Amino acid sequence: MKVIDRNGVYYENNETLDKFLKDVYSFESTRACMKVLTGRFVSKAAGIALESGVSAAFIESFAEKYDIDLFDFEKPDYASFNEFFTRRFKKGRRRIDEREQALICPCDGNVTAYSIAASDMFVVKNTVYSVHSLLRDKKLAKKYAGGNALIIRLTAADPHRYIFPCGGIKSHERHISGVLNVTRPVSNEFEAVYKENAREYCMIRHPLLGDIIMMEVGSLGAGRIRNFEDGAARISKGEEKGVFDFGGSTIILLTADDRVNICDDLIENTRRGFETKLRMGDVLGLAAE
Repeated sequence: MKVIDRNGVYYENNETLDKFLKDVYSFESTRACMKVLTGRFVSKAAGIALESGVSAAFIESFAEKYDIDLFDFEKPDYASFNEFFTRRFKKGRRRIDEREQALICPCDGNVTAYSIAASDMFVVKNTVYSVHSLLRDKKLAKKYAGGNALIIRLTAADPHRYIFPCGGIKSHERHISGVLNVTRPVSNEFEAVYKENAREYCMIRHPLLGDIIMMEVGSLGAGRIRNFEDGAARISKGEEKGVFDFGGSTIILLTADDRVNICDDLIENTRRGFETKLRMGDVLGLAAE
């Protein structure tokens, strides 16, 4: 999928990796190999390596390759690659839209927006999803029929630390076990990655935006989701929610009924086959009046 930002700037897509993944998923034999790789032991092994002090040697070349400005972040030095991977922005390096009616992007990432049909179905690439298949809860899924799904894909270059997109009362975290498929858009042409992958979610109750589902989806090389508050709690917009360890991954937000008007550019860019490159704190939508 192509990438564009809100200023109309186009970003280079990693066509080589997408072509490789398409070839891998196109054949039954290579898909079988991927099933082995998507087991948790691969991510656990990667985690051990990337938490070691030796892994810090790769940070400088990684930052140079992905054009990461280290000035944006709190620490000048990191003890391991994973500490760098979950780095925290300096205060003021990301602007949070503080308006009560604004739903904000919880992290840096590439965003697509989808309408959820009355039947609770929506389509990502060639794969049909139902809210029930994501949440594993039929009663809760009914609430989001006719709403919207926002998919925020963190790339390897993005800090894998995320915040709450609005304030309110959050529920406990629900944990769903699963495999760890790659979460690049091309993967969705062959595998229902978001309903197969390991994931966690909570519901945030907000007086203007309604009940927002926030779901973290694990990925190959990012099997560990670390949410800081597992139970029910009162939370604030912009408060840190958690981190992904060891690789790229995805956050999904679900809005109920017509409570939130998703920004037109996100809808139009998705229709045209683009992901929209956003920063943590950018507006995703506003409460309906």
